[in-house]
Amino acid sequence: MKNLQAQMFNKKAGDPKNKPDQIIKAIALQTGQNIADIGSGGGYFSLRFAELVGNAGKVYAADTNSDLLAFVKNCAKEKGLDNVTTIITAQDSLDLPEKTLDYIFMRNMTHHLSKRVEYFRSLKNFLKNDGKVIIIEYEKGKLFTFRGIFGHHVPKEIIIKEMKEAGYSLEQDFNFLPEQNFTIWHN
Repeated sequence: MKNLQAQMFNKKAGDPKNKPDQIIKAIALQTGQNIADIGSGGGYFSLRFAELVGNAGKVYAADTNSDLLAFVKNCAKEKGLDNVTTIITAQDSLDLPEKTLDYIFMRNMTHHLSKRVEYFRSLKNFLKNDGKVIIIEYEKGKLFTFRGIFGHHVPKEIIIKEMKEAGYSLEQDFNFLPEQNFTIWHN
């Protein structure tokens, strides 16, 4: 199945300048863990996560775009990954199993949320007691860039403020990504 948008998303996510291997290492997923990739796009990270957690773990690829999810599902099937479940979602709500997730991963999607504090708070329903939320989000770009023109970014200070309002504690703050902030939050 060909999907140029999904392929473009995956190419960008996997570009070495965006440091996907360092992101994976920082998260330190273990066999048997469960993770939701919210805003999964073409599934680059969903598929990598599925390989790491193995058949004992579960990956939920969630997105608002059913064509992207069909692409992810097909790629998982081609790779023999039976532990990926795709979930079509509305912009501000999710349908995930409650209290089952070790991690929720959100990369370059929080700028799409209209009520982030409420949304972040609602994520607690899906996390195990020691669950974590991983947020990678674009920093503001130059004025005449896609991010600058369309507001596809959320400054780290805003994410920190909103996640604290939602009841999370900052566990780790990484500074190795060239265009994004990267934080991990404890439930």
